Amino acid sequence: MALAIAALSALPASAQTLSEKVLAMEQGLEEDFAEYFGGEPMAVTQGPNEIAATLARMGAETGTNPAVIWVIPRGDHLHLVLLTAQGQPIVRDLYDVPDDLLRATVNDFMIETSSVVPRRNRPAAQKLHEWIIEPYEAEFLAAQGIDTLLFCLGGGVRGVPLAALHDGEQFLIEKYSLTRIPAFNLIQTDYTPLRPGNILAMGASEFDTQEPLPAVPTELSSILSELRGTRPEGENWQGRSFLNQGFTLPNLRLWLRAQSPTVVHLATHAVFEPGDPSNSYIQLWDSQLSLDDMRQMNWNSPSLELLVLSACRTAVGDDEAELGFAGLALQSGVKSALASLWNVDDAGTLALMNEFYSHLGQTTTKSEALRQAQLAMLRGEARFEGDQLLLPRGAVTVPSDLQTSAGADLSSPYYWAGFSLISSPW
Repeated sequence: MALAIAALSALPASAQTLSEKVLAMEQGLEEDFAEYFGGEPMAVTQGPNEIAATLARMGAETGTNPAVIWVIPRGDHLHLVLLTAQGQPIVRDLYDVPDDLLRATVNDFMIETSSVVPRRNRPAAQKLHEWIIEPYEAEFLAAQGIDTLLFCLGGGVRGVPLAALHDGEQFLIEKYSLTRIPAFNLIQTDYTPLRPGNILAMGASEFDTQEPLPAVPTELSSILSELRGTRPEGENWQGRSFLNQGFTLPNLRLWLRAQSPTVVHLATHAVFEPGDPSNSYIQLWDSQLSLDDMRQMNWNSPSLELLVLSACRTAVGDDEAELGFAGLALQSGVKSALASLWNVDDAGTLALMNEFYSHLGQTTTKSEALRQAQLAMLRGEARFEGDQLLLPRGAVTVPSDLQTSAGADLSSPYYWAGFSLISSPW
């Protein structure tokens, strides 16, 4: 099968059927990640018909209506493909969007989104929305009632904070649940409703050579409190928390094996750097776990649904760093990962994570839980007043060393748009 697909990808575009083009595109994406992580590309087993059938099945099981959008820069143009459960790939080739224009606009978009002050005008966000979403929105997305978008992104756009795309009136997150995927054939497409299980929460607030994360103790305790004690009877989770000296590689290995967690939450610096995957890492208390070594961890136990990294920093704009970020779930073997494209203000991260966990398991998909958390911040439902983080369900006391940043306006995309679900939205 892999040899047949490789042969397909070598055919002139004019000689390929639409189905073959999608297969070749998927194979090319798999080869990108295999080359970066040093493995062999997997065989592409799902073409458009199979992907459409999977979307239909997952939609029926989750009560959603998902679609996949491939956004692939091709040098002299931007190549777009939409596939819904109806099964026919819809191609748009934008020859007025060459790579240099696209990358310049993405750079402008990142500058817009990095502002902590809400802006009235978002020209780059609107331009990217015009290029990526508008070719499909009215005729297909709205007409078919699509509510969940899986974005498969190529080099130059893998680091785009999709939630902050803007149509002039609304952010994209106000209309859709969003997930970025490495390739459709590289994600897990089974579904089991996320029921109460075990959470392993670890983190560090103090570092020898990196900035402290003073909200981490509150983040860990409030997450455990939310999952263990505030839900109706029978819906509470079990969990353990380890801070600073307890956050070591042997301890992580031990509790992954002993606890078989459903969710692993790591509140610490995670850095995605240019170059080899060994340059990117998760900072533990006394060591670093490189992206290159992630496969050696037993993340992919049958019960593990989600890996959360709550304080990431990615070299956005660098294709290799963005491959590492987009391939996080793929490299670790977990079904889904939640991470941030930039190191969000510590107080903002505290707000986002509290809201996310309040919705996790209460919605049918992880992507919708993240969407609801982002909307709470955008709409001012999660906000700071004095030494309190006010949330729709109650208040969390903010540590004194965070209160200087706790007056922030959390409605700005800087605080919520960088958080992204990676791989399966389900």
